[in-house]
Formats: sequence, structure tokens, C-alpha cells
Amino acid sequence: MHPDIHLALHHARAAELRAAALDAAGPKRPYDLRARLGWTLVELGLRLATTPRPAAAVPLGG
Repeated sequence: MHPDIHLALHHARAAELRAAALDAAGPKRPYDLRARLGWTLVELGLRLATTPRPAAAVPLGG
């Protein structure tokens, strides 16, 4: 068999297997909104905790 034909058959079979796997998995559930929001808040908290803040100005003398 010619290599190009073998490769074309391989790609066709791989596409069939992917389609069958997606059908067997059922409908995809959208990513859980609570988890997305939670990780966004964690990321925000880490950024706030690691961002250096300027020192507060303290008046000298009196």
C-alpha cells in the first residue's frame, strides 16, 4: 500500500474514533462557574498579597 493512502486511512480512522469518544462521553458540562470565580478570587488575593505597597508618609518633627 502506498504511504499516502495509509496516512489518509489513518487520519480518517482517527477522526472516527474521536467522534465516537465524544459521543460516548455525553454532552460537555460547562465549566463550573463557582470554581472559575473561586480561582479568580484566589489569583486576585495572591496578587494583592505579593504586590509591594509604598510606605505610608509619616510627618517628621513637630
